[in-house]
Amino acid sequence: MTYLLPEMAEIWQQTLNWQPTAQQQAQFQRLYELILEGNRQLNLTRITDPQEFWEKHLWDSLRGIAPQGQFISSLQDGAFVIDIGTGAGFPGIPVIITAPNCQITLMDSTRKKITFIDNILTELALTNAKTLVGRAEEIGQHPQHRQAYDIALIRAVGAASVCAEYTLPLLKQGGLAIIYRGNWTKEETMDLQNAVNQLGGVIELIEKFTTPLSDSIRHCLYVRKVANTALNFPRAVGVPSQKPL
Repeated sequence: MTYLLPEMAEIWQQTLNWQPTAQQQAQFQRLYELILEGNRQLNLTRITDPQEFWEKHLWDSLRGIAPQGQFISSLQDGAFVIDIGTGAGFPGIPVIITAPNCQITLMDSTRKKITFIDNILTELALTNAKTLVGRAEEIGQHPQHRQAYDIALIRAVGAASVCAEYTLPLLKQGGLAIIYRGNWTKEETMDLQNAVNQLGGVIELIEKFTTPLSDSIRHCLYVRKVANTALNFPRAVGVPSQKPL
C-alpha cells in the first residue's frame, strides 16, 4: 500500500520562499516509502502519517536551514555540511535533496542506521552525500573532521549546551551550528551562552516559529563560530551529556 505525501507547494512558497521540483517531490516520496519500509526492522520514527511526516520531518528539516524564511546562501555554493546524530536521516537527507551543490556527511553512532541510510542514498541517487559511523566526541577530535565543516546540523540530540560542544569543534571559523529544538526557555539561553563562550562561538539568532499544519511551537538556534575551539573540546565520550558546560 502506497501512502502519498502531500505536495504543499503553497505552504513551501509562503514559509520558505521555495518549492520542490517534480524530481525533488519524487525523492521526498521515495524517502518516505523507504522510511516506512525500514521502520519494520529499525524503529526509525513514530511519525508515519503522510501529513505528519511532511510537517515534522521534511518541512521541519528544511525550516532549520532557512532562518527567517530564506535559505542560507552558502548552501548553494558547495558548503561542507555535517548532520550529527542523523538517526533516520533528518534533517540531513531533505537538505541533501534540496541543496545538491553541498557536500553533506551524515553521522550516527549506530551502524545499523548508517547502513540503512547508505541504502537510501543509493536508492535516491544522492551523490553529494557520505556517511560516517562515530560518536561526536571522537569525530570532533579527529584531524580529518575537526574544523572541516561550514555548517553543522543537530536535531533531537541532548541539551543545547551539549549540542554546542558536539558541533563547534567540527566547524571552520565563521561556520554555523544549527540546533533544532521544540520548546525553549530563557534559562536554556543562559546555559547555551555560557557553553558557546567557552567553545569559541556566539549566539547569532534564536528563532521561534510555528509549524504550518499543527501550529506546534519550534525553535532553531544559530551559533556562529568566531574563534578556535580549545583543544580539550569536545571532552571524552559521555562527558558532555553527563557534565554539560
